[in-house]
Amino acid sequence: MTSPHPALQDALREALHHERAHHDRCRTALAAMVDGAQEHVVTGEDVSASGADAEVLGYRLRSQAKEMRELPEGPLFFGRLDFAEGAAADHSGQSYHIGRLRISEHPAAPPLAVDWRAPVSRAFYQASAHDPQGVAVRRRFGWAPGSRGDSADLTGLEDEHLGRGESRASDIVAREIERPRVGPMRDIAATIQPDQDDLVRGDLTVSMCVQGAPGTGKTAVGLHRAAYLLYTHPQRIRRGGLLILGPNRTFLSYIAEVLPALGETGVRQSTLQEEIARHPVTGADAERTAVVKHDARMADVLRRALYARVSAEGVADLAVPDPDGSYHWRVSGDELARILRGVRAEEPPYGVGRERVRSRVVRYVQVRAERRAGTPSNAWVQKISRSRAIGAYVDAVWPRVKAEEVVAELLADERVLTAAADGLLDAGEQRALLWARPPRSWKSARWSAADLVLLDEVAGLIEHPEGYGHLVVDEAQDLSPMECRAIARRAVFGSLTVLGDLAQGTTPWAARSWDTVLRHLGKPDAAVVPLTIGFRVPQAVVTLANRLLEKLDVDVPAGRSLRTDGELRIRETAPGGVLAAVVDAVRDALTQEGSVGVVAADADVDRVRAALAAAGIPAGGIPVAGIAVTGIDVAGIAVAGPDESAARLSVVPAALVKGLEYDHVVAVEPAAIAGVGAGAETGAGAGAGAGKRGLRLLYVVLTRAVSRLDVVHGRPLPF
Repeated sequence: MTSPHPALQDALREALHHERAHHDRCRTALAAMVDGAQEHVVTGEDVSASGADAEVLGYRLRSQAKEMRELPEGPLFFGRLDFAEGAAADHSGQSYHIGRLRISEHPAAPPLAVDWRAPVSRAFYQASAHDPQGVAVRRRFGWAPGSRGDSADLTGLEDEHLGRGESRASDIVAREIERPRVGPMRDIAATIQPDQDDLVRGDLTVSMCVQGAPGTGKTAVGLHRAAYLLYTHPQRIRRGGLLILGPNRTFLSYIAEVLPALGETGVRQSTLQEEIARHPVTGADAERTAVVKHDARMADVLRRALYARVSAEGVADLAVPDPDGSYHWRVSGDELARILRGVRAEEPPYGVGRERVRSRVVRYVQVRAERRAGTPSNAWVQKISRSRAIGAYVDAVWPRVKAEEVVAELLADERVLTAAADGLLDAGEQRALLWARPPRSWKSARWSAADLVLLDEVAGLIEHPEGYGHLVVDEAQDLSPMECRAIARRAVFGSLTVLGDLAQGTTPWAARSWDTVLRHLGKPDAAVVPLTIGFRVPQAVVTLANRLLEKLDVDVPAGRSLRTDGELRIRETAPGGVLAAVVDAVRDALTQEGSVGVVAADADVDRVRAALAAAGIPAGGIPVAGIAVTGIDVAGIAVAGPDESAARLSVVPAALVKGLEYDHVVAVEPAAIAGVGAGAETGAGAGAGAGKRGLRLLYVVLTRAVSRLDVVHGRPLPF
């Protein structure tokens, strides 16, 4: 709200003075809340009926105090709602400041600031001139970039008189969206759009899939949905747990500060490989082998291999000695076979089935004993259950087994693999699976990233893993069917928020249809919601990316952007002058605000970094001998480390740039990134399904820019 009119300028100054004073009051109240939380730890953890209750109470109090202390510094509100007289009974004539958490001077006192997730706050995101929802005035506050919460940093405000039918584009929202990005991802609580808000506030029990074009904020939506669910269903989420799954650690480092900024500090953020890591990854697969291991048919192969160990063949009658040694209870071979068939037909987890066979044999003996001498004691039943004869029988027909034993035998023994894969995998696929040099035992095996997925599948057949109440799965288009199954096992009794973009699928098993992904995730009825309006990537960049989208063979609507301020430059040079042109582009980029990402084919990263260093331009990043990226080993690359995520200039391999954003991107030799044309052996697509997958990787690279994009090339452009 700015105007040259003196009276309006005076009104603005008075309003800012009033709001700054309110912010000071909020800051004082928050400090008291933090001190109070710590005091409750001291005075409250021993106030309980029992030691166990005291321990639980103490843990909760300490957790609450820790969360309060760890809240990041920053402005305590970003908006205000003034409800009209005669609005909904609870809010008629009321005013509410909207912030990232609830602040009050006393638990029973009216809040000084309301949490953005509270029901009343929804009107801040959804109200409009056509549907004011009882709101007379919506006020937005402008804060100085990077403010740590000093009231003097409140520099402006805008009022939108919805009750009068006034509608206006917010300059404050536009500036916040377009603000230069340096360091980790920021929250978007102040700028959530109505369609994003609908997704954020979706019901906990409903699984959804967000198909988001670049720059539409799908990752931010997923993170804010996690924060909303934690706020709205705290007990249910604590009971079941909430998990954020990202594609790699670089990505997780980038998003790590979003949830703490929203007041949620106890959320597990991990990669799928970390979740299923029974062993460190020390082996590597050829792509053909990895593709077969990630195929959905492997689930049936592994099930066959596991249950091939279950057999009553050759089992004779069983004699179970009575605990007092005076009698032997006989169980016929036919009865034992019947019990085994019955348990198999029920398809319990392998470990449960084994104990079920034992309990039914014991029950059979118990019934016969009841007929002979009345109901036996519990001690008698327990002794029968621990009988060596019954234990030996169970071990013979349903042996105890480890997942590692099943997978190692399958990959090492051609006869076992042939029997398990008959009719499922052809001869070439079976040869691709077999280890060239089998280890002496599974304990000395060199497990690959794909092997971990197989191990998790078998472990899930033996005993179901503990699940989560809700999982947010980002970059889901790159998940293989077997990886989806690993996630599904952890979401049997929970719900999923699936985030991704089919156009950005770059693994050999990348999905072309969300229906297939959701079926493997165990949520076939989840709704697929498209986000197509970009708020970050400029229209000039989106237009270029849409030209490439037409070649990607995926059913994805073209993106569009509300930003017209971006800049796109195509720098063509001789093939030998690419590195010099990159140096020039970086020098130009560093004269402007914001972060700069130089993205090159994985094999070219070291050369690009060396050229920049020779020109006296240091870049963030650390050399890595090998890093697993969604199941593929990418060796000899350099990536930005978590401790250097705030570096203004980073050189990033194309394989790791997915999900990241930079104000200025320098895309180095697109043909090499896509793995097409001369010298394609240096590109990410070399020997790894160059073509559509390489073009999708290039699509990812081009859409990382949120202000400016330089495309430097010496070879013909793939688009």
